[in-house]
Amino acid sequence: MRIFVAGATGVLGRPLVPALVEAGHEVTGTTRRPARIAAIEAAGATGVVCDALDRNAVLAAVREARPEVVIHQLTDLPDSLAKLRKGSPGTNRLRSEGTRHLVDAAVAAGARRVITESIAFLYAPAGPPIADEESPVWVDAPEPFGALIGALRDLERITAGTDGIEGVVLRYGTLYGPGTWYAPDGDMTKQVRNRRLPIVGDGGGRTSFLHVADAAAATVRAVSSGAPGVYNIVDDEPVTYRDHLPAFAELLGAKPPRQLPLWVVRLVAGAVAASALTEQRGAANARAKRELGWQPRYPTWREGFAADFGRADGATSRAG
Repeated sequence: MRIFVAGATGVLGRPLVPALVEAGHEVTGTTRRPARIAAIEAAGATGVVCDALDRNAVLAAVREARPEVVIHQLTDLPDSLAKLRKGSPGTNRLRSEGTRHLVDAAVAAGARRVITESIAFLYAPAGPPIADEESPVWVDAPEPFGALIGALRDLERITAGTDGIEGVVLRYGTLYGPGTWYAPDGDMTKQVRNRRLPIVGDGGGRTSFLHVADAAAATVRAVSSGAPGVYNIVDDEPVTYRDHLPAFAELLGAKPPRQLPLWVVRLVAGAVAASALTEQRGAANARAKRELGWQPRYPTWREGFAADFGRADGATSRAG
C-alpha cells in the first residue's frame, strides 16, 4: 500500500517509517529539513522536503506520491516542560492549518484514509479516573493548554468530518522512549533525577504512558484495521504521579521526589500543571485493542521504562 507520512523524522515518525516499510508498504515521508532526507531514505522510504503550512507544497507532494493512506505525525514541540508551559503555537498551527492542508490533499489525490495524531490527556479532569473515547474533552482548559486543546479539536473535527475519506484519530498517551522527554537524556528524566518534579498535593493525577515503539505499531495497525473514529492508544496501566514518580526515581538511582502543597505549585507553575499532577485522568485502551487488533509490546510503563533504562529484572518496584 502507498502511504504518505507527514513528519517522518519526528519522535514518532522515526520508528513509524521503518515499521511501515517492514510491513510491506511503499512509504513517502516528509521533513522540513533537507539534511534529514538521508535518514528517511535509509529507512527504505522516499524522502520529500515539504512545509506542512505551505498549502500548495502539500498538495503537490501528496499528488506526486498518490497515497492510499495519509498519516499526520507533525509536531513542533519544545525540548522541555518549562518551555511548553509557555505554549506551543507552532504545533497548534500544524494541528489546525497543517491538518486542513493534508486532509484536502488526501482527498484531491484520491486517498481513502487519513490517520492523525492527537493526545490521550485532553479529557476534562472531572469524572471517573479513567476516560474512554466518549468522555468529554477539557474545552475550558486554562491557557496555554486551552489553545492546545482548541487546535486538537480542529484536528479531530477535520479528520472525522471531511467527506470522501476514512478519518482515524489516534489519541496517543504520554510518550516515552528514544527522542522523548522520558529518554535517558530527556527533560523529564533530568527533572526526576534532580528532584525538580515533586508530588503535588495528594499526587492523584493520572497519566497513561505509551512507548514510541507501541505508538508506531498501533499506527501500522490503523492503516488497514478499524472503523473510522477516535482511539486511545495507551498502555494497560494508568498510573498516579504519587506512584510513578517514586518508582521512576528509584529506577534512576535518584532520591525520592519532594512533596509540595497544591497552592505552591499553582502559584509557581500555573493552574494547568497543578491540575495535571492532581486531577488528570488516565485513558482506557479497550477500543484500540478490540477494533485495531493492537496489543502493546510494553503492557505497563513499568516494563517499558525498565527496558529503556537497562533494569536487569525487567521491572520497576511498585511504589505506594
